[in-house]
Amino acid sequence: MQTFVADGPLPDWDASEEEIDSRVQQLDAISAPVTEEEAQALVSCFGPDDCYGVAWTLLHLIETGPDPVLTTDPGPKANEWHQRLHDRAVFAGLISRS
Repeated sequence: MQTFVADGPLPDWDASEEEIDSRVQQLDAISAPVTEEEAQALVSCFGPDDCYGVAWTLLHLIETGPDPVLTTDPGPKANEWHQRLHDRAVFAGLISRS
């Protein structure tokens, strides 16, 4: 997990196949469920788009944590994936809309 987080946000659609494959392998090596601390660290890894679906895998991995990571609305300028995490927690009844 440390390598995945250390490599920063997921690349965008313009990334090479090798780079995307490397990030997928790193992500697949992370065991679920993640701890609260791991989930918090993983939130920083969303990139500018869905990275050919890899962002969905990251989102689902974060959601295996014990509690919602984003408990307050990240706001209109937030990364779309941060907004999705928050909205999904609201829709699931895990937190109230702030």
